[in-house]
Amino acid sequence: MPPDSVLLADRYRLGAVLGTGGVAQVRRATDVLLARDVAVKLFRPGDDLADARRIENEICALAGLSHPGLVKVYDADPSGETPYLVLELIEGRTLRDRVTDGPMAVEDVRRVGAALADALDHVHARGFVHRDVKPANVLLDEDEIPRLSDFGLVCSADGAGLTKTGQVVGTAAYLAPEQVRGEEITSTTDVYALGLVLLECLTGHREYEGSEVEAAVARLHRPPVMPEGLSFDLVRLLSRMTALNPARRPSASECAEALRTPVADPPTLVTVPPQPRSRGLLAAASAVVLISLIGTGLSTWNSITATSSEPGTTAPATNAPATNAPATNAPATNEPVSNPARTEDFEPTPVVVQPTAPIIAPAPVQVVDHGKQAGGKGKPDKGKGKKGG
Repeated sequence: MPPDSVLLADRYRLGAVLGTGGVAQVRRATDVLLARDVAVKLFRPGDDLADARRIENEICALAGLSHPGLVKVYDADPSGETPYLVLELIEGRTLRDRVTDGPMAVEDVRRVGAALADALDHVHARGFVHRDVKPANVLLDEDEIPRLSDFGLVCSADGAGLTKTGQVVGTAAYLAPEQVRGEEITSTTDVYALGLVLLECLTGHREYEGSEVEAAVARLHRPPVMPEGLSFDLVRLLSRMTALNPARRPSASECAEALRTPVADPPTLVTVPPQPRSRGLLAAASAVVLISLIGTGLSTWNSITATSSEPGTTAPATNAPATNAPATNAPATNEPVSNPARTEDFEPTPVVVQPTAPIIAPAPVQVVDHGKQAGGKGKPDKGKGKKGG
């Protein structure tokens, strides 16, 4: 690292350390040429060729990106003794610092999430995947406007040559399932991490705690827990963003649109179509029961009347319905009229409803005898009609 008394590239006077990572240190600096404060990221290249390629890749990627949701790049030198990046200085704090103060309001989470999703959409459209979306890599200025930073793990969309096969790269608490498995990395990997970041903003704590191994493997065994009280559309969006299958996740552009335009909850979650059918079935069942009761009453009344009309006998009153067997000329007895539909296994009850048995089927001779006594005609309905007329 160059000493503080020496101008970096004869232009940048280094100041306080703002942050330190695995391969770089970020320091506050002053651009003496333009008289403005900047942030300088100083890289510590090691002997590993992959580290050198990663540094060059980050510099080249940021140089080709320009978006309000990304930290601006002012200058860079990837080939010097100390490679560096000169970045926009964001006066404020990180999103991680903000979350330590407690859960954020839903409106603020939507606003921050939409801005970050827009920035990721820009990154993905240029053929890159960030691979390390987390609260510590989101800078908030004094107006709480977020900027996505730290592209140290950025890779091209096809991941060509930047990661060894099966190697896990990223922060354990925010890894997508495919990262844990060492599978192909796509733009939906960033969408998954953003979903976990937004959940953390809503709850105030990480969804997957524990050691790096525990946090990484936990997402393979259970989905994230959605906080209570969230709107239906936000629960649905976060569930899709953190889906185990990358194909089910929305794009960053779709996430931004959904976060910007909340929709009202549906009036009810009960499916409407089955309701009329249920009421129709209930009405039909009620009609069958009613008709059965009426039919049983009529057939019983016809049987009692026909039996009592035989001379020299007395038919005791009974609730048993008339039989469906053909009437014979045998004299009536004092035995109750039997019901063939009832068996010995049934307990005697006042009414037995048997929708599958004939509802009204009085014996022909009994109906004719009753009609003759009541109306003097062969058919009781017509005889009653003439009397009524």
